[in-house]
Amino acid sequence: MGLSWMAWTWQTALFFASIAALLGAMSLWEYARPGGNPRIGVLGLFTTRGDRLFISLLAAAYIHLGWLAFATGPLWWASLIAIAVAFLVFAFV
Repeated sequence: MGLSWMAWTWQTALFFASIAALLGAMSLWEYARPGGNPRIGVLGLFTTRGDRLFISLLAAAYIHLGWLAFATGPLWWASLIAIAVAFLVFAFV
């Protein structure tokens, strides 16, 4: 049957599979080490690992939308910026 019934490309399938893998990995991490290392970051918010993942995913969505609206370069650059922002969020937020 394939993915043709939703007109998905392999890139779309890879995107959603990556998000599912991230959620699965975070679930396993929480099961192995409960508590999520809560802390107060740069923004003054009390966050856990799950909160930081959610902030990272939202930031990635806005970075990609902004890139599509205002930039003319390849979309891979936006993905690299989003990955860098996710590392910063997990390190400092």
